[in-house]
Amino acid sequence: MSQQPILYPEDRIPLGKLVPMAMQHVVAMFGATILAPRLMHFDPQVAIFFSGIGTLLFIVITGFKVPSYLGSSFAFIGPVLAVTGGKADLVPAALCGIAGAAALYAVAAVATMRYGAGWIDRLMPPVVTGTVVAIIGLNLAGASVKDALNATLTVACMQDVKNLVVATITFLSAAAVAVYFRGFLRLLPVLIGVIVGCSVAILMGVIDEGRVLAIAGAPLFGRPRFVTPCFSWEAILVIAPVFVVLVAENKGHIAAISGYMGRDLSPWLGRAYLGDAVATFISALGGGTPQTTYAENMGVMAITRVFAIANFIGAAAIAILFGVCPKFGALIQAIPGPVLGGVTLILYGLITLMGVKIWLDARVDFSDARNLVVAGASLILATGLGLTGVTVGSMNVSGIALGTVFALVLNLLVSIGREGPPTGPIAPIAPDGNV
Repeated sequence: MSQQPILYPEDRIPLGKLVPMAMQHVVAMFGATILAPRLMHFDPQVAIFFSGIGTLLFIVITGFKVPSYLGSSFAFIGPVLAVTGGKADLVPAALCGIAGAAALYAVAAVATMRYGAGWIDRLMPPVVTGTVVAIIGLNLAGASVKDALNATLTVACMQDVKNLVVATITFLSAAAVAVYFRGFLRLLPVLIGVIVGCSVAILMGVIDEGRVLAIAGAPLFGRPRFVTPCFSWEAILVIAPVFVVLVAENKGHIAAISGYMGRDLSPWLGRAYLGDAVATFISALGGGTPQTTYAENMGVMAITRVFAIANFIGAAAIAILFGVCPKFGALIQAIPGPVLGGVTLILYGLITLMGVKIWLDARVDFSDARNLVVAGASLILATGLGLTGVTVGSMNVSGIALGTVFALVLNLLVSIGREGPPTGPIAPIAPDGNV
């Protein structure tokens, strides 16, 4: 079967096709983007609003060259809760810490733009960036399976069986669209999978009646409840260092997109950092969550081979609409867990394989014990902790954050006294995608 042709960032999409394709990206990012603010006790409506604003800022700052969607970062959950303790009146202090992280992130961006990405490459060679991307996919795996079945992962009643049926049909629908469909429909595997899954869920009674009622009760228009930060040195000291995780995530994402698109985006790495930093800073000024380029949307790009910037402008516009229209947001939140589990089974698997592809494209030598130790130990540590993470005193650190830092530090340690980077030669990406 012929492979779907690539749509590059500069390619245009007719409006009739753009709307469903943009909505597909919104569906992909929505669950995680509202889950993070809930865990941090932020307002999800504000987070959705600023994810749209942040994505537009990112697109402009990167010169319309880097296809990405920005959503809520999970790396900040532990440090934010360490500052707030879950109390709403301490959220302004946490926002100050998030703004501090954005400021440090911007410094890293300016340094990369001025002096090049060499220092980033030495700190985060392909063995590290590939590991970080794989860690994200593997850490999200538990959430996908639990959505598909239940929190206890047991089949104990008919409802559990129904959940599995809905998740399976959703997965098979999305997979069939991606593999067997032709033409425009082939570009909508996630959206079609969700539509089919929701239809089956309604027929089988696998739907939260409370969330359905919430759609009717939600107002059509509602201004987001913005919150302004207040200065706190303690919050800055606790939260600001997390910018290092964003640096690693973003570099991994840029490498993954470059590989799948067949176009080297590394010259835009500094601008990508700056776009992410500015988006996070603006979000913090209004009470939103810290921003990061979203791997879920990278998964959509990988499976559809559509990297057009227009997709993300459309998705950002829809997110802003959701931010000021709670009824639309309630509609997306009503999507049953098994449906999300079915589609994310594909998306999170693709994210994990993006990390593997970074290793392959860079020809990482896994006969070198350094690479085995860095990648293997980091993957096991992060996956073992998962999104639950580890709690030290009053601070919780997720597997993604700790695994990322662990990979960075371990790579530096095993490289001491050894000549050459702990990786094979990097195969440059030619304009036509060949290496």
